[in-house]
Amino acid sequence: MHLPPVGGTTRRGLVLTGVMGAVFLAAMESTVVATAMPTVIASLGGIRIYSWVFSAFLLASTVTMPIWGRMADLLGRRRTYLAGFAIFLIGSALSGLAQSMSQLIAFRTLQGLGAGSLITLGMTIIGDLYDLERRAKMQGYFSGVWGVASLVGPLLGGVLADTVSWRWVFYINIPFGLLAAGAIAWGLHDEPSSHRPVIFDHAGTLLFTGAVSSLLLGLVEGGREASWTRRPVVGLLIASAVLLAAFVLVERRAAQPLIPLGLFRNPMVRAAAATGLLSGMAMFGAIAYIPLFLQAVVGSTATQAGFVLTPFILGWVTFSILGARLCLRVGYRGVVVAGMAVLTLGFLLFSGWSESLTRMTAASHVVLAGVGMGLVFVPMLIAVQNAVPRAALGSATAVISFFRAIGGTVGVAVMGSVMAHRLNTELGGLLAAAPASLQEGLRWVVEHPDVLVNPMTRAGLGPDVLMQIRPAMAHAVGGVFTVGLAVCVVALASAFLVPAGQARDLAAAQEPAAPTRC
Repeated sequence: MHLPPVGGTTRRGLVLTGVMGAVFLAAMESTVVATAMPTVIASLGGIRIYSWVFSAFLLASTVTMPIWGRMADLLGRRRTYLAGFAIFLIGSALSGLAQSMSQLIAFRTLQGLGAGSLITLGMTIIGDLYDLERRAKMQGYFSGVWGVASLVGPLLGGVLADTVSWRWVFYINIPFGLLAAGAIAWGLHDEPSSHRPVIFDHAGTLLFTGAVSSLLLGLVEGGREASWTRRPVVGLLIASAVLLAAFVLVERRAAQPLIPLGLFRNPMVRAAAATGLLSGMAMFGAIAYIPLFLQAVVGSTATQAGFVLTPFILGWVTFSILGARLCLRVGYRGVVVAGMAVLTLGFLLFSGWSESLTRMTAASHVVLAGVGMGLVFVPMLIAVQNAVPRAALGSATAVISFFRAIGGTVGVAVMGSVMAHRLNTELGGLLAAAPASLQEGLRWVVEHPDVLVNPMTRAGLGPDVLMQIRPAMAHAVGGVFTVGLAVCVVALASAFLVPAGQARDLAAAQEPAAPTRC
């Protein structure tokens, strides 16, 4: 099922408005909770499990991306999108009503189940609504909405928690979500369903959910404790590999598989999956540690560190729009290779950061990373949408989003483990060689490394202790950027797998779209 260009301009505008609103809410929800969490903990308690407020949402949204994409191909965009929207809004309402941290985690999981549909199917619908040239423009704007939401989320979360209640961090989704869902319900109509029976791949869905859930849980636990040899972590990773192998066997025999494995015979899909996985691993893994470097090494406040990331978002948004248009002129490979080269240059500069870094220098380096990501993500999405049959558009879009999200999760886990290992080594060496007058302060830092991030506790350590610790932190976090640089080099090589040729040549090879209505 698909939705090619629509006749009614008004209804097309309604659909576009609704999709953009949904994307804004889903992207904002992944960041808005961060600044409100201290207030949530003060209200509900549960500090030992609070990280699952983030992890549960991420796990649920990532696992369900391919599921929503396949359902949209089988059942139609409209009903699938509205079902996901309903689950997201119900999860938002229940999260606001939570009376304990356990309840909040459960309701955030439900919210994540719905959120997995919003961005993925939004990108799919835009791919349906517009031809190649207009699609490039709209997907660039789509990425811009995501970037703005990521900037607004932390600010809005802090304001609502301070002035109204942390519960409104979730309640605010409801009125705007209902308006967006109403616009989509009114403006979007799936074409009449064919007589082909829909056979949902239940076995494949269960195996895929189990495989990805085990992988993400293993990565989260391994990265959190900086230990990959503990029995629970090893068990989860082995279980993921076994379930994934079983999933592939089942999909080969399924009449209507959850993820059509034939997609990976397409060289553009293979190149996009590899590049998305690696670039997502590098960027999302390292971007989590840029604020940490600025706070723990440079001595910035959380607000100052947050502002340094603003050029990253602006670079991403601006060059998403430019990159989408450039790929129509010079082809996909040139734009993606250029983007990966700029991203690699950004990481090369990150790897040279030291305790003498200034915020202005950091911002100039970070903007390069944003430019690189803008030139990679949106052109690759457009390339894939133009290279697959429209009947598989939802699945292909979801698969690319999934690989990018998995890459980010792997990056955060691996780089967090690298940082924790290097930090333990650096602080242990400092403690062994420090004079007696500094032993007590350094021992406290070794036992409580979180004090380095909080400006108040950091100031209480004294200048002599801080002088010893900052180079150690710079080396530890610098290891994260070195790993990211290595991953970027591999991703740059994978960018050359993108098929050469003009974007219009690929468009000509796609099957023609049947007329539908809005």
